Amino acid sequence: MNGLNNDSQLILALSKGRIFDDTMPLLEAAGIRVLENPETSRKLILPTNDPNVRVIIVRASDVPTYVQYGAADFGVAGKDVLLEHGGEGLYQPIDLNIAACRMSVAVQAGFDYEKAVHQGARLRVATKFVHTAREHFAAKGVHVDLIKLYGSMELAPLVGLSDAIVDLVSTGSTLRANNLVEVEHIMEISSRLVVNQAALKLKRARLQPIIEAFERASQSK
Repeated sequence: MNGLNNDSQLILALSKGRIFDDTMPLLEAAGIRVLENPETSRKLILPTNDPNVRVIIVRASDVPTYVQYGAADFGVAGKDVLLEHGGEGLYQPIDLNIAACRMSVAVQAGFDYEKAVHQGARLRVATKFVHTAREHFAAKGVHVDLIKLYGSMELAPLVGLSDAIVDLVSTGSTLRANNLVEVEHIMEISSRLVVNQAALKLKRARLQPIIEAFERASQSK
């Protein structure tokens, strides 16, 4: 392959924020330290103390794609992202038990969600998790029109764009601040290690110790 990745390099794809922060102890358990902070560095390719391991910083939703096509050998991605991606071409050996949250349905306080569902109303639902939302409501027999958004999900019910949202919830403080309430729990979400299937074969001797270190560290959490 041309570009950054070659037989002597291991490339790890991470997104900035909580996943990056929660992955650092797992990397350190494998003897790897990232030498620059993505929050203060403008670099998108970060060196580590191992000259043959580098970290690329990508959007969370792009991590599975970089790994699938071999631009990264392995990465860390949330279950929510993997469900939307489909997981094609990815080996998913470990639930790392990091960046935990939940996916929920939320509505504006005062909206009678149960009554609307019971009466068979067709609901407008805003979300960036279109695949997961579609499957959830189909399984319940609820008719929905899905509206894809990329951010500020909480705004949609407040301005009449949607009746409900499907989004990730951690503490619930953002919902409360915007007069929204959770009405349905869809699933628990955490982040998984994903590995390119070809890299697992060609670079197994180098990848396997890191995978095992990640597994030990995640199980001790």
